[in-house]
Amino acid sequence: MTSLVSHRAIAVFDIDGVLRDVGNSYRRALADTVEEFTGGGYRPTSADIDQLKGEGRWNNDWEGSQELVYRYFEAQGQRREAIALDYDQIVEFFQRRYRGPNPTDPDQWTGYITQEPLLVDAEYFAGLTRDRIVWGFFSGATQASARFVLERRLALVNPVLVAMEDAPGKPDPTGLLTTVERLTQQYGLAPDIPVIYAGDTVADMQTVVEARQTNSGPRRWLGVGVLPPHVIAGEDRYRKTYSDALVQAGADCVISRVTDLTLTALTAWLST
Repeated sequence: MTSLVSHRAIAVFDIDGVLRDVGNSYRRALADTVEEFTGGGYRPTSADIDQLKGEGRWNNDWEGSQELVYRYFEAQGQRREAIALDYDQIVEFFQRRYRGPNPTDPDQWTGYITQEPLLVDAEYFAGLTRDRIVWGFFSGATQASARFVLERRLALVNPVLVAMEDAPGKPDPTGLLTTVERLTQQYGLAPDIPVIYAGDTVADMQTVVEARQTNSGPRRWLGVGVLPPHVIAGEDRYRKTYSDALVQAGADCVISRVTDLTLTALTAWLST
């Protein structure tokens, strides 16, 4: 397919903490899970979860839940290999908290996912299209969870999405590269059109760095850090610490909300 439109850029978005507020859903389910599997001995705080994710390895909340359970028992003097944890049981418990008692049927979801405030609306993406910015999504969420917000709640029609089942976890850049390739083919884009990846975690920014290193050439890769709602609501010092961590991980700029990613801002970033 050859594009008849001169597109300006590709914008790829993470979902959790960027398009939807997961502070009282994914993060709550993570805390519930850790509390359950430590027998009530430990419930991680929001700061604890941020510290874990700041390591850049725990984008998957199921694995993050398991890791915090391991660390709790290790702090009690137990050896990790002696701790009896069933990962499938952790996933099942998490999903029942997050999705509800019927986790495989989106029509029957009643869990925390149904209570997530949206941080953007469909008009925002329509505006990007009018400004000749092509957009898609790369998320560590499952396909079902991601499409629940993109298609059911935002009413986007068959958006390009690479999710948990489709690529290795971040900061492996495969998912981001795949999203860009799909958009390039769909819209007939030039190979040097700049790419922006907007995400809220250290792993998201590291993913951009890895993509840039994997694809040396004329294309520019910009990492846009987005402060998630629980950070925006925190103290100034907390916001600065979180923002600094995103920059150290590779963010070219940090914004307070995803809707600050506009044509005007993009033009300014690309001119530097």
